Formats: sequence, structure tokens, C-alpha cells
Amino acid sequence: MSDPSQIRIVLADDQPIVRQGLQYIINAQPDMECVGEASNGNQALEVTLAQQPDMVLMDIQMPECSGLEATEQILRVLPDMKIVLLTTFDVQDYIKEGIRAGATGFLLKDADTQELLAGIRAVYKGEALYKTPLASKALAEALKKAEPSQPPHPTTYEMIEPLTDQELIVLQQMAYGKRNSEIALALHISHGTVKTHAHRIFQKLDVEDRTQAVVLAIRQGLVQ
Repeated sequence: MSDPSQIRIVLADDQPIVRQGLQYIINAQPDMECVGEASNGNQALEVTLAQQPDMVLMDIQMPECSGLEATEQILRVLPDMKIVLLTTFDVQDYIKEGIRAGATGFLLKDADTQELLAGIRAVYKGEALYKTPLASKALAEALKKAEPSQPPHPTTYEMIEPLTDQELIVLQQMAYGKRNSEIALALHISHGTVKTHAHRIFQKLDVEDRTQAVVLAIRQGLVQ
């Protein structure tokens, strides 16, 4: 019988050696337990529904059913499930789609053991894994690859108060990882005006910082 104090984890990766390595690391921790494995997205869905774990570590690129598809399917049935995508820098294009699918965050496959364990514990406590420098860089690069030629348009997403056209443009620039000074230069406005826009954006979206604003904006289609 599982210890209720442990973090119960399902591993989904099509490479057996990766699953074995992760399972060894996880089961060596006094507060973690691997309760299931899957080699593709379909199996990940089946195992997750059967085991009802605390979280799923999900590889993005798997045969038959990708990690992104499996994430969407799992969250339709278990909307509160915490799913962390396992990725590498060469698949940055998938990061934005993973956020839109509802993933709690992502871990780079080349992260060291302590980063991996810290990430698992952070997600278990309710945090999102988008705040590390590597995660922020990967997210910004993924968005810049698809930079639109036209400004974003207001959406019907309900918020405290609708964002203005200028605030939407500033939010899009934030999503590209640009600093306030860079945004000011690009939009031909003052640094203080950018800070004011950012403050209003945070208020209207009811978030605490840039990372939360960008993640929410991606999920709600506020940025492209």
C-alpha cells in the first residue's frame, strides 16, 4: 500500500532507459514513489486514470499518441492533474502548445538530479515550473519563432477589466522575453510608461509577475 505522505508519480517516456533512470531517482527519495510507467500517450492516459497519481512526468515526443495529446486527454477527465512535460531545447516549438494544453510546467531532460527533484516538489506544492532562467528563455524563444506580423487582437476572455490595445502589445512583447527598456525602445514609449502598462496588466489579469501573466495569456489566447 502506498504511503499517503509520498508524492505519487507516473512516468511517461518512450525510452526504457530514461524511465528506468527516472524511476531509480524517484524511488530513492523518501517522499516520492513511482506508481506507474507508460511508453506512449495512450498508455499514459490509461495508467494515470488507473493509478490517480499526484502528477505525471510526460515526455512530449512519443509514438502513437504524443505527450501533448495525452496531456489534453488526461486533463479533460482529471482537470486538476499536475502534468510536467519533459523536453529538450530542440523541441521549443512544443512548449507553447504544452502550456495551452494545460501542463503545469516543463523540465529540461538535461536538468541535473537536484533540479529535477526540486521541480517535482515545487509542482506538488502547487507551483508552476516556468520561473527558472532556462524555462523562461525556452518559452521566450518558442514564442519568438512564431512572432506575428500583426498586433494581437482583444479576446472575449473575462478579466477584471479588458486590456487595451497598447497593453496587449506590451504583453506580447513580455511573452518574447523582452525587458522593459527593450519594449520601450520597440514601441517608442518611455520606460515609465512600460512599467505602468505592466502594472495594469498584472492587475487586470490578477497575477503577481511577468511569468504568470505570460502563461495565462498563452492559455487564454491573449498572445500569439
